[in-house]
Amino acid sequence: MQKNNKTRWNHFNSIEALRHGVCDAIVKSAQQAIAQRGRFSIVLAGGNTPRAVYRLLRDLPKIDFVDWAKWHIYHGDERCLPPNHEDRNSLMVEQVWLDYVNIPSNQVHDIPAELGPVAGAKAYTETLNAVPTFDLVLLGLGEDGHTASLFPNHAIDNSADAVPVFNSPKPPAERITISQNRLNNTHEVIFIVTGAGKQEAVNNWRKGVNIPATLITPENGVDVYCYEVELN
Repeated sequence: MQKNNKTRWNHFNSIEALRHGVCDAIVKSAQQAIAQRGRFSIVLAGGNTPRAVYRLLRDLPKIDFVDWAKWHIYHGDERCLPPNHEDRNSLMVEQVWLDYVNIPSNQVHDIPAELGPVAGAKAYTETLNAVPTFDLVLLGLGEDGHTASLFPNHAIDNSADAVPVFNSPKPPAERITISQNRLNNTHEVIFIVTGAGKQEAVNNWRKGVNIPATLITPENGVDVYCYEVELN
């Protein structure tokens, strides 16, 4: 049974429909934020499904409804690897999307994870301290219920906007993540959940089990976009 009435579950019949649904939601959120606040601040997720969504954003028709100059880009988490490492979320986003659109470079805020978890988290916290409430946060869901780099059975550190992660159960062991409290400081959240391997995590979430994804409870609730999982 769904315990949180602010969690809105959306099931898609194909991966293509989900990708386009997320893309459309991002564009709508951007239009509303720019109209209301003059800027659009989005926190990105890593992974293959978000990668495909970013390609759709890249390929949007070059017309006036996307005002790239007012977009501000952030990342939910990052691996402590060199900036040009193929497993960096920031590199993936650059290669599939940002290199093709006119978002000013000073509005793209990568996590400096190459500095190591402690120094990198401190530097990103300083960046985020100047940022108002996010407009949209994109998140994924791991088979173990993790989201960003908030993992099960790890102490949740809310001491700052960005915090170090050690001993991650997924390699590499050292990461940086935006904290639970800062991820909740947003107008909208979309979880992107694809693959039958996520079924147990989804079941636990809907039953009210305390997995890390359930820590994300912004005032306006969250939307979960699902494919290949059953919403029983």
